[in-house]
Amino acid sequence: MNDWYTYLILFLVGLLVTILTTPLAKRIAWKVNAVDYPSAWRINKQATPRVGGIAIFLGLAGALITQYVGTVYFDWPVVFIPHPSMVIEYRMLAVSVLVMFMVGFLDDVFSLKPLVKFAGQTVAAIIAVASGLVIYEIVDPFGSEAALNIGWIAYPITVLYLVAFANIVNLIDGLDGLAAGISGIVSLSLFVIAIMFGRPDAAALSIALAGCCLGFLRYNFHPASIFMGDCGSNTLGFLLGIVSLLNVSRTAALTTILVPLIFAGVPIIDTFAAIVRRTRGHMSIAQRDKGHIQHRLMQRGYDQRKAAMFVYAWSAFLSIGAILITQVDVIARIVIFIILLLASFLFVHKLHLFEPVLRHHYNKDTQTDEILPADSPVFKEEESAEK
Repeated sequence: MNDWYTYLILFLVGLLVTILTTPLAKRIAWKVNAVDYPSAWRINKQATPRVGGIAIFLGLAGALITQYVGTVYFDWPVVFIPHPSMVIEYRMLAVSVLVMFMVGFLDDVFSLKPLVKFAGQTVAAIIAVASGLVIYEIVDPFGSEAALNIGWIAYPITVLYLVAFANIVNLIDGLDGLAAGISGIVSLSLFVIAIMFGRPDAAALSIALAGCCLGFLRYNFHPASIFMGDCGSNTLGFLLGIVSLLNVSRTAALTTILVPLIFAGVPIIDTFAAIVRRTRGHMSIAQRDKGHIQHRLMQRGYDQRKAAMFVYAWSAFLSIGAILITQVDVIARIVIFIILLLASFLFVHKLHLFEPVLRHHYNKDTQTDEILPADSPVFKEEESAEK
């Protein structure tokens, strides 16, 4: 069978299985009380189940099983072929994804402590690295043949990279359809890169993931009847990180490492802003707040649909730029990168994403914190908890 038909089938299976199993995920959510109830931190106005990631996981599993059956019984082309310079044990890689999904599911049901959750994510990433998913050398993107061998440090760097990807999607998941839409756009972009680089394993995973994201949007776009929860956002982010690494070989150009970071530019910027904001506000990095991109857009009068579409457009703009970077010479790469950077800076400035982070926030006269004023939901929740 032609490769393109295979990829189309994987996309459709991921799409349909996710659509068909989302009602099942809803029932499971209500049964285990994995439900987001309205609060000062949440945008939803009614109780909404939050383990939609089950359907996304099943959609991906369905697509991969279809690929296996097609390869064994219907003469489909083999897609899970490791690059000669990066030999992958795919079964172990699948186990790492399962572990990440289970950590997210347990967090959705039992609200794990941040350190416990981080430990579980780290275990999943370590298993992925043990499967062979590691980059050992980075070549000069400016035309030199020289390569920097990073040795043993490649292992912890790859683990941190995968854990970071798992969490950036989680942090952007605060608006109906936002995380699923962005993940779908990034998945399609990674699929294009995989085809260009001749990586069928990355292409199969990314196109199946794109189908799952689109299928989940059937229920998750505003007004959402289900949220993906941590079992969805952590798994999606983790998979995007895996696909981005599958797209490169053991020896990777710096450009090919930067490309997935540009694809994920919106959640990365939002995560960076949240870390700075919470650090300046003397808060735990894990503390929730209402300073994310989606909150800023709604404060400026956007409804949920328009806010999501705005971020989709931003993410698509970055993705197109990232794809172009892989196809041009060094000077053009720099020019495109600067354009993407300036455009994103303009978006951040217009949204006041770092306000009031960049101001001197402690007022000695009133002895109050301008980042966390007395009427902040943080204090309100603490007061209600004490009562």
